[in-house]
Amino acid sequence: MSNSTGCKVALLVVVVALFAGAMGFASGFAVHAIWIGIEGSPFREVMGEDTTTPASAELVPGVEPGDQTPMPATPVPTIAIPPATGEAIDLFWEAWNLIQQDYYGELPSEEDMIHGAIRGAVDTVGDPYTAFVDPAAAEHRRRTEGGSYEGIGAMVSMEDGRLVIVEPFRGQPAEQAGLLSGDIVLQVDETPIENMSIYEAIALILGPAGTEVRLTILREGQEAFEVSVTRASIEVPMVESRMLEDDIAYASLFSFDADATAKLEEALDELLAQSPQGLILDLRGNPGGYLHEALLTSGLFVAEDELVMIERTKEEELLLYPQDYGSRGPLVPDLPMVILVNGGSASASEIVAGALQDIGRAVLVGETTFGKGSVQLIHELSNGAELRVTKARWYTPKDRAIHGEGLEPDIAVEYTQEDADADRDPQLERAVEYLLTGE
Repeated sequence: MSNSTGCKVALLVVVVALFAGAMGFASGFAVHAIWIGIEGSPFREVMGEDTTTPASAELVPGVEPGDQTPMPATPVPTIAIPPATGEAIDLFWEAWNLIQQDYYGELPSEEDMIHGAIRGAVDTVGDPYTAFVDPAAAEHRRRTEGGSYEGIGAMVSMEDGRLVIVEPFRGQPAEQAGLLSGDIVLQVDETPIENMSIYEAIALILGPAGTEVRLTILREGQEAFEVSVTRASIEVPMVESRMLEDDIAYASLFSFDADATAKLEEALDELLAQSPQGLILDLRGNPGGYLHEALLTSGLFVAEDELVMIERTKEEELLLYPQDYGSRGPLVPDLPMVILVNGGSASASEIVAGALQDIGRAVLVGETTFGKGSVQLIHELSNGAELRVTKARWYTPKDRAIHGEGLEPDIAVEYTQEDADADRDPQLERAVEYLLTGE
């Protein structure tokens, strides 16, 4: 993400005006309700069938017509329909006017209707990262962004309108409650979240440490079931480093938040002082962060004038180099290097991994990365809501698309739940083997 923080719960970590047609409008309201088909045709009058009720007919079994309890008065529409303009937007107001006239039931408030219409319009774009976030969820995000948060400790994504657990973080509440990669979250407490924006769904899962959230989970091969997770304060570390056997240096970078490169540089200085024979940079589960940190981190391993990324917008194409953000040259220019990646490696992680793979500076080991190669601008709307809009897409130095594709590792190694349960790390083991043998 460019100029926005990627946090450990989303890609994160990971946003127009009112302009929706009938389909967009309907899909907007599907965020909060399930559309149930009603038997019988609603168009009987159009087809010529008499739908009026004879005066002598029984409207309630066993009760005479004259004894009927009066039906409640139809609520008076509260949203004034603007005059026709001759533009396509007239169709929206035509449809809403009919709903106000005919709908049997409680109408939504003006604010809910407007929010639903915006969601529907945004949904027609077909990009899960271009999204409307209601005021409450937007305020919650503003209060909780940063290096720590209170929640369940998992990276999630929105796939085909469903929230998917990409990776539960080790030792955090999601993992402790038994959630697995690939689990689909259907409902948070009493709220169905299918077709919600990822940001609003995450806001429902986040909450004060010590409180409980109930998640309805769909797991492959099983019926839906409920899991209770006790939220905790999740501290997002930045860097962990150590020397492995056989003089292999290991550094894990957890996010690209502010000062990520500086902290990684400190760790590398300590490791280099021990004369390692190879280096493993672990970007597994790293959801990304600031664009400039990705460029600076790349600059620790390649020349400052080496092309690291291509960014394309509607207006221009930018070629980005480490020197554009103040890189002074590589700290580790030629030490044999492996980067560990998996499905939780996203955004800025993919910039670094893709660049060093294209340049030939590092070998990727692990699993295909997430495929988040886009930049969102966050617009705060007049009522405190947010509109996130995808502004640009990222490409590797060899012009490979990241978004929707991900990066294929040079050496594919799966990490299974059985490995985790047995405290094995076959990806790390394979990375060490490559550095020792070159194969």
